[in-house]
Amino acid sequence: MAEHNELGRLGEELAVDFLKKNGYEICEINWTFQKAEVDIIAQKADVLAIVEVKTRSSIDFGLPQDFVKPKKIQLLLKAVNEYVIQQDLDVKVRFDIMAIHKNGNEMAIEHLEDAFYYF
Repeated sequence: MAEHNELGRLGEELAVDFLKKNGYEICEINWTFQKAEVDIIAQKADVLAIVEVKTRSSIDFGLPQDFVKPKKIQLLLKAVNEYVIQQDLDVKVRFDIMAIHKNGNEMAIEHLEDAFYYF
């Protein structure tokens, strides 16, 4: 597996662990619909958190959250709409980003709730 894929996989694992420790129930990991892939779908109380995980080996070229582009947001919106319909859910939907990067020998994790909005 390519090094960037391994880093991405590690980031997703760290994000899942972080969410579980903070009271979220993990509903789906890498859920796909058409061309969209949702990294993590998690629920806490009546909030469905749609979590995009961005992992970087450094922040020399920008923060991880800066790499969530409008095209990705459009795909997430479409996919999540389908997920809520398929599961017949009555929840608030929130879009989060888990920004993860190497900080020396450690991995820094930042959970950005309500990272972007939809209309």
